Amino acid sequence: MSARQEFVARFGGVFEHSPFIAERAYDAGVDDGDLTAKVVHGALVAQFRAASEAERLGVLWAHPDLAGKLAIAGELTADSRNEQAGAGLDRLSPAEHARFTALNSAYTQKFGFPFIIAVKGLNRHDILSAFETRIGNDTAQEFATATAQVEKIAWLRLSAMLPEG
Repeated sequence: MSARQEFVARFGGVFEHSPFIAERAYDAGVDDGDLTAKVVHGALVAQFRAASEAERLGVLWAHPDLAGKLAIAGELTADSRNEQAGAGLDRLSPAEHARFTALNSAYTQKFGFPFIIAVKGLNRHDILSAFETRIGNDTAQEFATATAQVEKIAWLRLSAMLPEG
């Protein structure tokens, strides 16, 4: 396996189902001799931000709905499953699950992409509150918020994999 393939295999899932970001970061010359969370995050974020709006929208779409059908079917990535479980989203009451489902549908219909939030350190009440607040945003504001949350999720995932540096 080449160094590029190893880098992509290791970091290609940091941005949910979007290995092209790791491929571009490697091709742009990320210093693979100094693999700290800070270095890798900087390289990946630079490529995410340089991606076309359509590509960034694709990254947003790669994220699952919170407490959605993929979670119920057990089809989340390991990272997403652990993140959602850590926030208690795998233990919702039927009423809470119905609220999440309704908000997911309304949000996606309004903005054209799923609600994304870095759930680490939050509980289901925090997430519902953010959901209810953010659904009042305009599309441009929410696209910016969602992409910032994707970058935060990437940081949290990298921080669990590498020394922060």
